[in-house]
Amino acid sequence: MRFPRVARLDASDAHVFAPAAEAGEWAVPGSFAFFGVEATELAGKDKIAFASGWLGTESWGRASLVEIAEIDEAQFHQVIERLARHFVERYGAPSLVEALPAARHEAEDASGLCEHKLGTLLAIEREPAAAQNDGSPAFTERLRVIQPQRAQDHAKIWEIREEED
Repeated sequence: MRFPRVARLDASDAHVFAPAAEAGEWAVPGSFAFFGVEATELAGKDKIAFASGWLGTESWGRASLVEIAEIDEAQFHQVIERLARHFVERYGAPSLVEALPAARHEAEDASGLCEHKLGTLLAIEREPAAAQNDGSPAFTERLRVIQPQRAQDHAKIWEIREEED
């Protein structure tokens, strides 16, 4: 199965997100964090996180880019469990059992975005939209796919490395 993994091509995420996701951690779009938020009222790093941040599923930090990578079944289930715990701890879901379906849905949606070649980079773009019928704030979301020029065979031009302090 394919899944988004944080890609850090330079140190910029550490300067624009608070906190920044760690390179190599599994990520989801994390748009759920912005439901009910009036995007036009966001400022600074929160505004940047709204506009272009993926959500790391370990650090709960944001990242500008993810790459499409292979995830095994055990890792996928760990992502779901971490998301469910996050929904309980951060967003007040009533219990882990009740949060699991939403977490699975979020993880399956993230995996569904990865129908491109392994190593393809993805960026996310969000912007405020007209309020929904119930008056709650809304936003639109687009996925930007950054593929190599040659669609069949290409040399890998990046890799994830641990930064030295």
